[in-house]
Amino acid sequence: MPLFEAVRMAIGMLRAQKLKSFFSLIGVLIGVTFLIAVVSIVQGMNVYMEDEFANRLVGLNTFQLRRFPGINTGNVSDETWRDWMRRPRITYAEADYLEARVRTPAVFSRYCSERLPVSRNGKTAKDIEVMGADATYFGMKSYDIAAGRPFSPQEARVGSAVVVIGDLLAEKLFPGADPVGKDLMIGGLPYRVIGVVAKQGTLFTISMDKFVVTPFDAPVRRQICLWNTMDELHIQAANPAVMLTVMDEVESIMRVRRQLKPTQENNFALQTAEGALAGWRKISTILFAALPGLVAISLVVGGIVIMNIMLMAVSERTREIGIRKALGARRRDIMAQFVVEAATLSTIGAIFGIGLGIGLAYTVKALTPFPAAVAPWSVGVAVGLGVAVGMAAGIYPASRASKLDPIVALRSE
Repeated sequence: MPLFEAVRMAIGMLRAQKLKSFFSLIGVLIGVTFLIAVVSIVQGMNVYMEDEFANRLVGLNTFQLRRFPGINTGNVSDETWRDWMRRPRITYAEADYLEARVRTPAVFSRYCSERLPVSRNGKTAKDIEVMGADATYFGMKSYDIAAGRPFSPQEARVGSAVVVIGDLLAEKLFPGADPVGKDLMIGGLPYRVIGVVAKQGTLFTISMDKFVVTPFDAPVRRQICLWNTMDELHIQAANPAVMLTVMDEVESIMRVRRQLKPTQENNFALQTAEGALAGWRKISTILFAALPGLVAISLVVGGIVIMNIMLMAVSERTREIGIRKALGARRRDIMAQFVVEAATLSTIGAIFGIGLGIGLAYTVKALTPFPAAVAPWSVGVAVGLGVAVGMAAGIYPASRASKLDPIVALRSE
């Protein structure tokens, strides 16, 4: 029997028994839906974490010299934490020492931050991240300035009382007005707003627009940094390969500066975007490892249901099988009819599951901060699974149908 003819007959039979066909494909539909939805969400999260989260958090081709890691993906023991607390802070002298001795071209920015209230004309915005940084910081973070300008290296060098603010803070303190050229208060001192960063949105429901950036040597430094020290030294290279070279240089120079012996561990940390991604990669690996088992359970259940439905179909269509055999249908024709019917049923369930899975993934994307990105390979796998499950489930019923004696089958009522 030609394949097209077998598929046509299978679809005709499915149309004639809609309710039975629907219950047959539920198991496959659920398994494929789960496969597509989970893979789409995890793939979307991978893209989001690599392109958005890590780069916003650390910066493109940027790493940070810190007292201890700022992003920890595992449990930190009390002993490790006490060891970190005993480490010396990063000092201005060390930052200058590094900048003078790193041979590979790189850009440096000192950095401190603290959450403080910011006010203007009786309005107060609480829990605002006030950051002190050098003028190079704006390029490292790839900030798009929507109004005004960033502060200049000269303003940073003399510690001018100027600020660049986030979009959300601008809306709260300057509703309906242009903030550029106006003053706001930080720590009881006035600061002139010279720029507003374009809206960045949220990161896992956390607003990225509630911040103030001041020159590192501005007066607010007394509230956000201990004297002569900094939270982090940000260092940016031209590309990932150059960044690794710069990291090696910084590590070597810092070990010499701090007179560490070859057997001693670093008493500082170099943090990259990879550190921020490590925890998520562990989670995604676990999800992908568990996914085949969870999908297999649904597909096995779906296959068993399809097999039972096809066995019922053989019993109900015994007379039809006898007529077909009496008219010259060979055993392989009967086998093909029932195997293709089961595979068609399962594949239709897989197709509906693909649509439902994609719809579910994009519903999650629309209603939550979690993104979704459909992986083409997952669609191919889903279709392949649909065909495979149907064929596997249809072989036994098809074999029974093909072995029927035509005379006995024709006597069936």
